[in-house]
Amino acid sequence: MKPTQSDPTVQPVPASVVATVDAADTTLSNPRWAVLALGANLGNRLETLQGAVDALGDTPGLRVKAVSPVYETAPWGVEPGTQPSYLNAVALVKTTLPPSSLLERAHAVEEAFHRVREERWGARTIDVDIITYADVVSEDPVLTLPHPRAHERAFVLAPWHDVDPAAQLPGLGAVADLLTALGSDGVTPRVDLELRLPE
Repeated sequence: MKPTQSDPTVQPVPASVVATVDAADTTLSNPRWAVLALGANLGNRLETLQGAVDALGDTPGLRVKAVSPVYETAPWGVEPGTQPSYLNAVALVKTTLPPSSLLERAHAVEEAFHRVREERWGARTIDVDIITYADVVSEDPVLTLPHPRAHERAFVLAPWHDVDPAAQLPGLGAVADLLTALGSDGVTPRVDLELRLPE
């Protein structure tokens, strides 16, 4: 039986609810692209990287749109032979989260995989870095955008270029040119390993 206009259970939707829904829809229709770099050199590295990708995919307001091939690289900023090698990858995401919330989520993913921050450039189960967020340029010490050392890191530039050959690093130019200038010594493609997009 269809409700009639006099049915007391049928109430008009409050204007405040309509406004909230409209605002949310507007936000969702204007996501921003962000580039996240992932690295792991402790434990089951590939499993941890995949777990991080899946955890990002489970984040409300975030969709993982592409995941790069996997590279193996020597640890950066430490004496050779003092740490295990890293597996690195890059994820391209679309998100309605502001940069500060995206950073909080990145840290939450690290904590979920027991990331320990005892020393700079120390070994870690997982590292999730925000490389770029749209075209935002910020000197905020909590989250500097783009990542201040991305242009020096072939282990970021190589997988990023693979997944987005036309990528630009805001303020510094084409990723392809930066990678050519830097070279890719010590950054080895792991064609035997693969990350999948979240289902």
